[in-house]
Amino acid sequence: MNNTVFGISVDCTDAAAVAQFWGAVLGRQVADGATWENAVLPAEDQANGGPRLAFHRVPEAKVVKNRLHLDLVSDSFESEAERLTSLGAEKIRDVQSGDARWTTFADIEGNEFDLIAG
Repeated sequence: MNNTVFGISVDCTDAAAVAQFWGAVLGRQVADGATWENAVLPAEDQANGGPRLAFHRVPEAKVVKNRLHLDLVSDSFESEAERLTSLGAEKIRDVQSGDARWTTFADIEGNEFDLIAG
């Protein structure tokens, strides 16, 4: 058997809005044809842009913590944290563990992700 990861799918209530948020966060363009039901950030350059991200409308709202989340690394941690907040992210918690430092955020629909100081 030979499997390859095609991309990551995110459940949401407004696919186009969440895709726009993540496009702004990652500096990527939302593919043509985005709707409130389905939207995609293509994987044009996986070395720099990461995997394909697909956003799909689901009828239920997010209720509990994600079982899977994205980790972003930034060498300008403080200014990137401010930029994420200006895009609509909500800061949930700051963590310091030894030399490691990160902040957990929620996107515009409450999906958690981490910004790691790098």
